[in-house]
Amino acid sequence: MNLKGKTAIVTGSGRGIGKAIAFKLGSMGANIVLNGTAESGSVDATAEELKAAGINVAVVKGDVSSCEVVEEMVKTAVDTFGSIDILVNNAGITKDSLILRMSEKDWDDVLNINLKGAFLCTKAVSKVMLKQKSGKIINITSVAGVMGNPGQANYAAAKAGMIGLTKSTAKELASKGINCNAVAPGLITSRMTDVLPDSVKENYLSNIPLKRFGTPEEVANVVAFLASDESNYITGQVIHIDGGLVM
Repeated sequence: MNLKGKTAIVTGSGRGIGKAIAFKLGSMGANIVLNGTAESGSVDATAEELKAAGINVAVVKGDVSSCEVVEEMVKTAVDTFGSIDILVNNAGITKDSLILRMSEKDWDDVLNINLKGAFLCTKAVSKVMLKQKSGKIINITSVAGVMGNPGQANYAAAKAGMIGLTKSTAKELASKGINCNAVAPGLITSRMTDVLPDSVKENYLSNIPLKRFGTPEEVANVVAFLASDESNYITGQVIHIDGGLVM
């Protein structure tokens, strides 16, 4: 799989799954446009790591629920690298609470970043991809969007919405040579899983047939396949990366 000369926007790419995706696509030759919030600071460190690895990088900081930030991302990609060939909608937040206690703000914040942000980015890059008559859009959803999760009504609703967005986008853009797919990670190693008590980890693992958490790199490998020409006949699909959790 070779992405030499291609340009990829990866939202929420300062750390975790987004960072792993940016590294993977960059290692395959793609130019990378990183995105993260200015407050986190991690996106700058990731940019330096990618540059040290010989990857062409541009950075646009900001919240993807803002039209202005999204338009700046698209403009930066085109002005710097000349095209947008791949969009990975990865940016996401959690604000967990039981639904009876969940505030309207926590609902709105999660839906705005996780779902509205994906919509805005998809709409903006589609204009460029339509002119090119090619492109790959990959949405990072979650098993929570398929099976639900107690305390995550906002997150699960947003991730389920991304699946509907994926399928509708795929149907609208297929005739123009644009593919849209989603990947649904399960429990992936992260700072969150690292601090879980052993008893909680064991409970989670008991429901995973492969008996282990996944890694960000394993998610990135599937995204790389969907971003490549090897996946040209795949669109509108949701690929689970969950060790068999959802069957």
